[in-house]
Amino acid sequence: MWQAPIFLTGTKAGVTMRTIEDRSKKGNETPMPSNSGIFSGKITKRSAMSLADQSDHEINIAEVSGMQKSADPLWDNSAITYWGVTDLLDGKGSQRGYFNNVHADKDRDYGTFEGKAIATGGGMTVEGTYKFTGGDGEYRGLTGGSKFKTVMKSETELECSWEGNYQLAKAQTR
Repeated sequence: MWQAPIFLTGTKAGVTMRTIEDRSKKGNETPMPSNSGIFSGKITKRSAMSLADQSDHEINIAEVSGMQKSADPLWDNSAITYWGVTDLLDGKGSQRGYFNNVHADKDRDYGTFEGKAIATGGGMTVEGTYKFTGGDGEYRGLTGGSKFKTVMKSETELECSWEGNYQLAKAQTR
């Protein structure tokens, strides 16, 4: 089970223990806006390879493109493309990759993701986390992320739902 790292800080009365979460709650920081959304994506490129090291071991790489739908106008109708590498052994494994969102104003954000993958009956489900690593224009300095879930609907189509928090750099400087 994951536990937040503990930092020790000195006080006149002794030592105080704080987690990262405690440290982030201090001060007059503006809370990150939360958002959520969905997208239907199509696999536009894919390659798979069966490995000979163990039976039922497969690696896949795919490019997926779709259009985001969100109540948050910054993410609604942004075009997402992501590239994922899936490593499955006996139908279970991991998926890691990169994403790029192009927004209506043509500015973009990008980041990384990772999750647990489970193949079932010709389809696959991936549940994991994503993290923004950058952007340009309005999204330069973007931070945040959270969780997602993708479900294959056919050989070439999937649906993804996501929720999380973000902070634009201009909001961080206020």
